[in-house]
Amino acid sequence: MAGAVGSRGSAFLGDFKFGAVDTQTIEDALLHLAQENERAVQEARGQTGSFRETRIVEFIFLLSEQWCLEKSVSYQAVEILERFMVKQAESICSQAAPVVRGSEKAEAWSWRTRKEQLCNTFVLRLVSCVQLASKLSFHYKIVSNITVLNFLQALGYLYTKEELLESELAILKSLNFQINLPTPLAYVEMLLEVLGYNGCLVSAKQLHGICLTLLDLVYLLHEPIYESLLKVSFENSTPMEQQGGKFVSVKEDFMLLAVGIIAASAFIQNQEWWGQVVEHLHSITGIATEGIAEFSYAILTHGVGASTPVRQQPGLHHLAARPLRAAATCNI
Repeated sequence: MAGAVGSRGSAFLGDFKFGAVDTQTIEDALLHLAQENERAVQEARGQTGSFRETRIVEFIFLLSEQWCLEKSVSYQAVEILERFMVKQAESICSQAAPVVRGSEKAEAWSWRTRKEQLCNTFVLRLVSCVQLASKLSFHYKIVSNITVLNFLQALGYLYTKEELLESELAILKSLNFQINLPTPLAYVEMLLEVLGYNGCLVSAKQLHGICLTLLDLVYLLHEPIYESLLKVSFENSTPMEQQGGKFVSVKEDFMLLAVGIIAASAFIQNQEWWGQVVEHLHSITGIATEGIAEFSYAILTHGVGASTPVRQQPGLHHLAARPLRAAATCNI
């Protein structure tokens, strides 16, 4: 389920259809996504999420727009790059560990050379992630090697086709060829589909476009949004580093992100629908209504500065800490 709005493939949004799949298929797909999400949350560790930096995300979004790719491709590229870079960082740390027991000079040289190698090829790897993501979308929209090489040349990077293929292969091998993983967009669209089947009065198609815009905002404002959630979760304006480490799993909870995106979109579309949408999302995912409300509050205040549902219902605010900490273990 992939679509786009605005300058990036607006035609596709008009063709986007909900309600075209039978109930059993939807149930199976939702269960699969829930299991994938649970696995990702459990496997989240310290370095996870470190490469969803605003500048990196913006680069990928703008490049995808320039190449007329759908939004699903840009989200997929961000996630592929994130996973690849985390793997590389972990590999560097593990290789450097034995050196620590050696001389300080050898340690300094090892770190410097590995860091330089990673930095020198970063743009190439980023572009390769976009190209790989395009291959997971529609085959007639694959970004060609010529297009990639011309773009890199315009930036002052001179690579050959062989080096480009080697870059793709390096990413694939590092991730064990497992790059077709769910993105937050898949969760958003699946939940919108379920909302329609469950009789929610809000039009899934109307919410879809707003959800895409808010998902862009969350990616671009990832750090401040999750920082505010961290403060609320631990009821502390200056959370300790240890508390931040425990919060990594929440950052990788795409189901939680999806319900927050949809709830915030419903509030923008029609504030009277917000309560009904939150209740439906709670019933589908098991995520507490307070957690959904707090996430939508964070998205709206950081994204559009709206008078948010949590402000209007202050009783939800002080209850949000517990649901957010427990969100990673919710079941459908």
